[in-house]
Amino acid sequence: MPATPGVRERVERLLGSPVESVAGLGSSHAWTLHRASLAGGREVFVKAAPDQAGVFAAEAAGLRWLGEAGPGTPVPDVLAADDRMLVLPWLPSASPTRDAAERFGRELAALHTRARPDVYGAPWDGFIADLPLDNTLDDRGWPRWYAERRLEPFLRRAERHLSPDDVRLVERVIAGIEDLAGPPEPPSRIHGDLWSGNVQWTDGRAVLIDPAAHGGHRETDLAMMALFGTPYLDRILAAYDESAPLAEGWRDRVPLHQLHPLLVHVALFGGSYRDSAVEAARSALG
Repeated sequence: MPATPGVRERVERLLGSPVESVAGLGSSHAWTLHRASLAGGREVFVKAAPDQAGVFAAEAAGLRWLGEAGPGTPVPDVLAADDRMLVLPWLPSASPTRDAAERFGRELAALHTRARPDVYGAPWDGFIADLPLDNTLDDRGWPRWYAERRLEPFLRRAERHLSPDDVRLVERVIAGIEDLAGPPEPPSRIHGDLWSGNVQWTDGRAVLIDPAAHGGHRETDLAMMALFGTPYLDRILAAYDESAPLAEGWRDRVPLHQLHPLLVHVALFGGSYRDSAVEAARSALG
């Protein structure tokens, strides 16, 4: 697939290095994807768009912030970013393995429990896909933050695809959030959109890409991995729980944490995700 015109020149300006070739890899949402080969043989991954200042800035900020959790954090370096482009190292794909999954579980547990933020949210405007996320910083605790910054806004975005009864069901979850959220948890640095497509398996490990990073609840990342299926999820979770034991009843709260991404999917893709969102709300209520 041919690359978008101008990608080579912009990569060269951002990296200060000659580009030998650029290959198009398709598109995702409003941006195009590319693999660029630099002089000397180094390869990089490129996202490009006419104007995605907020999206690319949020992704770059999120990756850098997750990386601040310490050595071994499973995120790539940000090589360059501006309002039209994000450049990351090229990660060669590999098949997931049991050993890599267990390593990922331990590294994810470390990410969630080291260098915890003081509050929920993030000091930058967030995005999930190309939809805005309210990352307002808040120290009142996770339940109200999740209800007000995630569930309520995306219920309103999704409600044109929901029935009045569906809307009332999600509103019951929002109203009862304090009783549904489980034991209090301090904020964690979380990926925020950790479905299987955002886990890149490469060279004996898994690396997190495309984050909607913020200070959140660590169960959110685990629930998201279960939503659309992640290879060796049982091994990831076992290694995670051994490294950073989870609160009692966490499995029962999976639907609560899945409700937001399912409302996002309803907002993005319409009624095909309506049944899943409604079932998650119903299960969250018990």
